Order: sequence, then C-alpha cells, then structure tokens
Amino acid sequence: MTATIDTPATAAGYVDLDERWSTHNYHPLPVVIAEGDGAWVTDVDGNRYLDFLAGYSALNFGHRHPALVAAAVEQLGRVTLTSRAFHHDQFGLFCRELAELTGTDLVLPMNSGAEAVESAIKVARKWAYQVKGLPAGAAQIVVAGSNFHGRTTTIVSFSTDDTARADFGPFTPGFTVVKYGDLGAMADAITEHTAAVLIEPIQGEAGVVVPPAGYLAGIRKLCDDNNVLMIADEIQSGLARTGELLALDHDGVRADLYTLGKALGGGIMPVSAVVGRREVLGVLKPGEHGSTFGGNPLACAVGRAVVKLLATGEFQQRSRELGAYLHGRLAELVGHGVAEVRGRGLWAGVEIAPGGPAGRAASEALAKRGVLCKETHDTTLRVAPPLVITREEIDRGVQAIANVIGR
Repeated sequence: MTATIDTPATAAGYVDLDERWSTHNYHPLPVVIAEGDGAWVTDVDGNRYLDFLAGYSALNFGHRHPALVAAAVEQLGRVTLTSRAFHHDQFGLFCRELAELTGTDLVLPMNSGAEAVESAIKVARKWAYQVKGLPAGAAQIVVAGSNFHGRTTTIVSFSTDDTARADFGPFTPGFTVVKYGDLGAMADAITEHTAAVLIEPIQGEAGVVVPPAGYLAGIRKLCDDNNVLMIADEIQSGLARTGELLALDHDGVRADLYTLGKALGGGIMPVSAVVGRREVLGVLKPGEHGSTFGGNPLACAVGRAVVKLLATGEFQQRSRELGAYLHGRLAELVGHGVAEVRGRGLWAGVEIAPGGPAGRAASEALAKRGVLCKETHDTTLRVAPPLVITREEIDRGVQAIANVIGR
C-alpha cells in the first residue's frame, strides 16, 4: 500500500524534502520558487524576488516569455519525441534557421551544454585524424585554466577546479591547460599534434572574466597559422547575453565551431547545439554520434522560437544599452565594498572587497532583500539578469547589493 505524501505547508518543508530525498550535489539558497514571470519569481510563501541570475543565462528572455510558451504548448499538442530514427517537421527548419542566425553551415543538436562540448571534442578529434592527418590517438586540445565547460568525466579532466576534479579520476588524456588570457602560453602549447583550442570568450564560472584586448583575435591567428580548429564555448556568453549575438562578435572573430546551450532552450527545454563549418562537422557519419532526445520536436519548436526572437536584434540591443547602465551603476560601488566589476552586456562579476561578507553570506542577505543572485568562488557575485529587465529593476538590484556589501 502506497503512503500518502503530504504537500509541505512552508518553504522550510520543501527544503527539508530536498535535503532528505535528493543527492546533495548543489547548495541552493533556501528559496523555494513556485512561479515566474519576466524578471520576477514568487516563492511558495508568496514572496516576490527579482531574478538577478536568470538561470546562469538560460533565462535570457525571462520567465515564461509568451512567444516561447506558445511555441511549446503548440508543439506539445502535436508530437514531442520521434528519436532520430525518423525525420520530423521541426528538425530541418530549426537547423537551417539556427545556422542562418549564427552564420554557420551545419548544426548538431544535443540537449545539455556539457553534451555540446563533448560533441565538439569528438568532432575536433575526428577532424584531426581524417582531415589534418594526425596519427591515431595523438590529437591534443589546448584549453584555458579556470575554465568551466561542464561536469562530465572528460570535461573535468581538464578543469583546474579541485572541487570538480577530486575523487573523479582517472582522467581523460589529450588536453593541455594554459593560463587564460596569456597568448604567449597559448602559442607555446600548440604543437604539430594540436587539433583544437577550446576557449570561453568570457569565463563565467571563474567570475565573469573578460580576456585582454587582442587575445581572442590572437588565438584565431594561431589557429590559422597552425591548421588548428578554434572552438568557442558560447553556452553562457552567447545568444545576446553580452550585447552581441555571440561574445566573439565583439572582437570580430569567427570560430570554426561554437557550442551553444542554456538560452537556446528559452528556459523551457534543455536545448544545445554545436554549430560550425561544413568541412568540420561534416566528418561525422551515421552511427558515430547521437542522442535519443537531441533535436526532438519539442526542443526544435522552442529553439525556433528563440531564434526568431534573436533575429530581430531587440535582445542584443537591450543587453548593450541596459548592460551599459548596469555596469555604470555597479561601478559606483567600487571603493565602497566592491573591489572590481568585470563583464560585458547584462553580465557582471562583482568582486567583493577584502573584509566584506563572503559570497554565500552576501547571496543569502540579498535574498532576504528580495533579490536572487549567486556567488562564485566565494568572493564574487555573478549578476546576469534576464534581458527583459528594466532600468528601475536594475536600480533595485544594485541598491540591494550596495546595502549588503557597500561601506
């Protein structure tokens, strides 16, 4: 006989359920969200919060954007999954529209960001053997320290974060790690066996770190000079977050492959993709790579609606203009509890000055003031509000940060 499970009466009750029944691989703030709309969420007790994180950029268009919800609802009434054993009427349209939006040739749809990165790694290695002519098993990929590309076994093999790596070995070989922003170190690391450079145009998990001027263009030249692929991880930085469609666009640089995710699913579905040049992605043949849910009809319908929103340029413009306003307001806090503000567009890393509260304590204090934000590496608040936010809402969020860490 199945026992009846009572619905918790308070937020604390829901937190207790999570603590009792879920694996503790996250340490969320003690806020239990029940509803979302635009830049705002409401918890189970009826308290409203300004979302200053936007699902780490997965909610670029805000909670429950009507065009995205409508696309999902319409597709839910038709068909949600076919597997790739068959064609469906959303797949080719999604691939064409995303390729046209990003100025690329081919699209490889997947689900999570980590899957996209894993897929790009596999493609780069096969390209190295089939096209560049490297000996079997010799391909190397150069990556940057303090990176975050996901949490699969292969990806944490080249992480420099001890928490991500400890007790998960043995690790996958084939990666060389160099300091982010150091073009000389990157040049020294590229050898005749290098297949690709995998890089974040802006490092999000590291604290929204923007590289020095000329760094990304320098990587592009190194790749061109050495017949090496440039892979840009735009899972957090892409799709209008920084004020351009892709963060690399700020530097006038084109990658051979891009990994996309998070906002590509509009905060509704896990949707990711690798997009890039035909002669690179074209090395994959049937049976060599796949995903049952990758490119499913529901994901493609939502992804098409996302592409349509981005094609207008409205969200890129909002990110540019409101991002300038956000950074201007945050800059006023430097010297008053804030040591530094980094970032681009509606994306900022707020470095708490020595002597201030720890990042976790600051995040908890902000939640009590009705603003949801999250720390990274204990000293940095990561600010990434939905692109539908207003100036008045930015003012509210910045004032809360000033109240918590200002002095």
